[in-house]
Amino acid sequence: MNSTAIAGILLVPLILFLTVVMPMWLRLHYREKSRQGRELSSEEWNELEETLQKAEKLEQRIVTLERILDETDSNWRDQL
Repeated sequence: MNSTAIAGILLVPLILFLTVVMPMWLRLHYREKSRQGRELSSEEWNELEETLQKAEKLEQRIVTLERILDETDSNWRDQL
């Protein structure tokens, strides 16, 4: 076998790898990386839950304040 035959035998799989396999591999790799980047860590989930609990408490306080204002001055909404 001469060197051109060996080069031809090695060149065809190399071209197929570079044109077909490598782009698919890279696409799948970076798709998985982007999915992992979008997920929240357990610490971030805990912070989110604490923030939601604080928001619910604040909402309850606003409702209570509005109820108190309605009892004391029923026209306070019109003054805004």
